[in-house]
Amino acid sequence: MKVVNIHKRIINQPMEKVAPIFKTLATSNDLVWPHENWPAITFKEGLKIGSKGGHGRIRYTIIEFEAGKHIKFKFTKPDGFNGTHALKIDALDTDTTEICHEIRMHTSFKASFLWTFVIRWLHDALIEEAFDKVENYFNTENKITKYNAWVNYLRGVYKRRAIQTKTV
Repeated sequence: MKVVNIHKRIINQPMEKVAPIFKTLATSNDLVWPHENWPAITFKEGLKIGSKGGHGRIRYTIIEFEAGKHIKFKFTKPDGFNGTHALKIDALDTDTTEICHEIRMHTSFKASFLWTFVIRWLHDALIEEAFDKVENYFNTENKITKYNAWVNYLRGVYKRRAIQTKTV
């Protein structure tokens, strides 16, 4: 199955103010990734081309990187996810920046099922929460994207599995 999944958000700040936030990705002071509610994103060798890492069960390798502007990953797990995902920021004008996350991949039959019924839902919620985190950095009133019932159910299943794994 061909998968194209794109999330965009307009941040009413100049790129010069948004770019430094993106330089914190996968660091101990991460201002982008919603690690408070999701598995943290980590890389064995930090943010550089060739570094391997991921979050939770999703694994990838950095194949393109320009600090504070663009990072592109190639999926290595789950099996059957053949493609990339990228996070980039672009100046729309002197006072407005667009942030974008984009997945482009082909999936095997089994991976198509996993994407359609599980991962896509969790991914979409995670990315919107990451975008909220970036937007909230500049706002006095925090934006909070609420999870839908299916995402809440899936998160509950994963939490129960994690607890069971720890007690075994």
